[in-house]
Amino acid sequence: MSHFSQIKTQIRNLESLKDALSDLGVDWKSGPREVRGYQGLTESAEVAFEQQNGYDIGFKWNGKEYELVADLQYWQQSLSVDGFLRQVTQRYAYHTVVKETARVGFQVSEQQKNEDGSIRLVVQRWGA
Repeated sequence: MSHFSQIKTQIRNLESLKDALSDLGVDWKSGPREVRGYQGLTESAEVAFEQQNGYDIGFKWNGKEYELVADLQYWQQSLSVDGFLRQVTQRYAYHTVVKETARVGFQVSEQQKNEDGSIRLVVQRWGA
């Protein structure tokens, strides 16, 4: 019986996910990678990283989005699962907005981190 949990996200862009994990100091490896769990069981993931306890955390494509996949019994991060996903999601959103606005000709002109942890971005596009 699998001990793996799959937690749905709204993450759909792999490059923005990798950038978000890097921002958080996660030493991720690009996949496909095996995520190690209870009694040597594994799940395949597109991005994975090791924990010091020998169990891994990964993000797996389910056809619509990347799900966090891990044996949560062996979660060994400084943040809870929810806290970790909140931080990943915030950094993912940041990178997605910056990349998409750049793609259509905008650039970030101002960036401010608010006391509540939110980020305020001002983007602009110069006309010819």
